[in-house]
Amino acid sequence: MPVSADGSVTAPAAAAAARAAAESPWRRVAGDFFRNPIATFGAALLCLIVLAAIFAPLISPQDPYDLAQIDVLDGKLPPGSHAGSGNGRFWLGTDDQGRDMLSAIFYGLRISIFVGVSSTVMALVIGLAAGLLAAYVGGRTETFVMRVVDIQLSFPSILIALILIAVLGQGIGKVIAALVTVQWAYYARTVRSAALVERRKEYVEAARCLALSPMRIVFRHLLPNCLPPLIVVATVQVAAAIALEATLSFLGLGLPITEPSLGLLIANGYQYLLSGKYWISFFPGIALLLTIVSINLVADQLRDVLNPRLSR
Repeated sequence: MPVSADGSVTAPAAAAAARAAAESPWRRVAGDFFRNPIATFGAALLCLIVLAAIFAPLISPQDPYDLAQIDVLDGKLPPGSHAGSGNGRFWLGTDDQGRDMLSAIFYGLRISIFVGVSSTVMALVIGLAAGLLAAYVGGRTETFVMRVVDIQLSFPSILIALILIAVLGQGIGKVIAALVTVQWAYYARTVRSAALVERRKEYVEAARCLALSPMRIVFRHLLPNCLPPLIVVATVQVAAAIALEATLSFLGLGLPITEPSLGLLIANGYQYLLSGKYWISFFPGIALLLTIVSINLVADQLRDVLNPRLSR
């Protein structure tokens, strides 16, 4: 830092230091995030995908699940074909029922993203509560919670989800419940590890000496310092939840035909691949791939920004 002849800090340096201290930590995180062009590309792609899902009813050429807008005679048309009525063009072709694949993908994105985000948020809340409870209380409570976590994590996620879906049945709410059951253990272990490190620090001991309530210590001191790793894990788990839901739907055990996701769209065209009707499965698969890749690019950069020691 520049100093004057008498050893005091110069005014410009003091002003710069004051601005750096006053800068919001979230603004610094955003600045570091967008310095990476790959992460910026991933974030932009993810924003486009999310916007396409949100505004699907406005930008889709047709409502693919409105029987009045579907003509079976337009079934399995290749990309770029005109509609039988002469109105419009199917840029990505149609499926076996005559639905416009571009519109079906937009609507399928809505379901896939909704299921992924909803299950992640619910699992995050449950895992956060369990992890903080285990770390702060300790003793038998911590042992019990972590043994449950260890037992669950010892089984493949897809196996647990398949068993739960077989018991609960199909439906968007049941799929979300299965994904929450699969995911919460990841958050519990992450939060517990971060909270154990913070619990041994002096500021937590000082808060205990001041006789602050356990709730205040947990939510004002432990929780804010557990958020950086939790944000990274949650971002990754959104992509994992979308992929797992697509797998279940592809196997015919996830969402019903009345609530189609990208996985179900891929499954609908799988039987036509050998006959040359590749586009029915290919384009939903590309949409699913781009969604997962964009989320993972964002999560990878968030990990580097929130924990610079892992950037290499």
